[in-house]
Amino acid sequence: MTAMGVLAFEPNSQIKQDVIALGEYLQNPHFRIAVFAPFNYGKSTLLNAWLGARLLPMDLIPTTGAAIHVKYGEQIETHITLKDGTKIVKNGTNILQEYAILDNDRRMRSDVTAVEVYYPDPWLKTGVELIDLPGTDDREAQDNLVRDRLLTADLIIQVLDARKLMTLNERENLRDWLSDRGIKTVVFAINFLNLIPSEEQQEVNRRMRFVAESFRSELPNNVSNLYRVDALPALRAKLKGDSAALATNGLTTFVSAIEQITAIQQSEKSLRLPRLLAVVEPIKQALASKITTITTELTEAKEQYQAEIEVKQKAEKIIKQAFQRSLSELESWLYLPNLLSAYQSQLATALEQSKLDDWENQQLQPKLLEYQNAIAHWVNKASEFFDKKPPAELSITLPKPPEIPLPKSPNTPNKSSDVDLTPVAIATGLGWLLGGPVGAAIIGGATYLIDKNSESPVKPIVTDPELIKKAASEAAKNYLTTFSNEAFPPLKEYQQIVEKWLDFQPSLEPQNTSERYHNLQLLTTLSSNLERELEILSPKIS
Repeated sequence: MTAMGVLAFEPNSQIKQDVIALGEYLQNPHFRIAVFAPFNYGKSTLLNAWLGARLLPMDLIPTTGAAIHVKYGEQIETHITLKDGTKIVKNGTNILQEYAILDNDRRMRSDVTAVEVYYPDPWLKTGVELIDLPGTDDREAQDNLVRDRLLTADLIIQVLDARKLMTLNERENLRDWLSDRGIKTVVFAINFLNLIPSEEQQEVNRRMRFVAESFRSELPNNVSNLYRVDALPALRAKLKGDSAALATNGLTTFVSAIEQITAIQQSEKSLRLPRLLAVVEPIKQALASKITTITTELTEAKEQYQAEIEVKQKAEKIIKQAFQRSLSELESWLYLPNLLSAYQSQLATALEQSKLDDWENQQLQPKLLEYQNAIAHWVNKASEFFDKKPPAELSITLPKPPEIPLPKSPNTPNKSSDVDLTPVAIATGLGWLLGGPVGAAIIGGATYLIDKNSESPVKPIVTDPELIKKAASEAAKNYLTTFSNEAFPPLKEYQQIVEKWLDFQPSLEPQNTSERYHNLQLLTTLSSNLERELEILSPKIS
């Protein structure tokens, strides 16, 4: 993946267009000379005079609506490439009127991607390529095209109009399109000086010289960056072969200087490094900015995550302590001595009155539920805070109703029918003797023998209230002992489950940062690779 891909610049962003143009520039084997200026400054006329032929469209109305590349060819030929890949090849240059000029709305054709004119000029054969650019200061599309193509040229010729001081747009273009992008091989050509009265030409020359000197062109020693060229008179003189006129209108001096610059810079290509660095610098800055942003985000995420961990650890401690406290309270309540102290008397009375169910529902069950809810409260708090599914609820069941042994009355005869009879009462109020036809029941505080078949009282077994009270108390003790013994094992098991479930184990890194770490590593690698590539390329293009 490239830095441009990772930085995800907009498709039409200037930096992306600059990178594309720079790539084309570095791969181009020709020495490109681009001529640019606002509309009606005589760019195409100057190139026609230079080549000595009316190759390029020129008119009083602005016409050039494409970047026309002029290259060497054995004959005059025009090649048009359309967006759909279609290539049109025609002899001569008349086809430019159809594909390379502005339409009636002063717009470029949107279906044209390349316009090339081939011309048999000996100087072009040396590897030189001329580019006639559309006029600027008209439409944004033309300006963008010019800006992109300037980056692909080795030498820039900016045509100035002697009738006007350099406009604000021209000065801004010098800075934004050329100087700030490392393009400093610039020559200024003053056109229309022949239209200025002779008494004013010296002042115009002085002002133009100031403009040229303010832009620090990087040209070979003793080569000026400012020349007078009266383009239309020069074209006429060139077509007539008038050498004297060519010297007067400045074309000869201008062409000689350009050829000298070209000959020197063609071999050195030293101008490419500043341009490369100027275009790469925003990419390096964007990479550094992105790296800083992600690093800051990761640092903040880690600090926030650490703060969250500390909060969760404190919450874990508080919840564990509260859970353990609630658990201890239930354990203390279930401790047999405490149960007997609190409930044995109540339960014995309930058993005597055959009201075990009422007592359980009104006394024992609500208290047990109160302790269970206190424990569940903290488990649910932990579940909400840590966003974890809680374990199954604590389940403690009540014992079965107790059996109450009934002591035999001393006066009860020992008949054969009840030799093996052991009188008992079930806490529900009615119990049957196992293995015999007679049962025993406590009814209204007295105990009776009952025939299983008739369910009618036979005779009382025990009538002493103290004996009945003692039997009920013993049954209550057995019931509470069973309750205590049966409650502790599930309680201990539940405690172990919850304590393990409550154990908070934070991850080393916050969630959702892996992608950012990956991007940071990728950006850092790309930044290092870019620096290394620049070190490798610098000797080759400097």
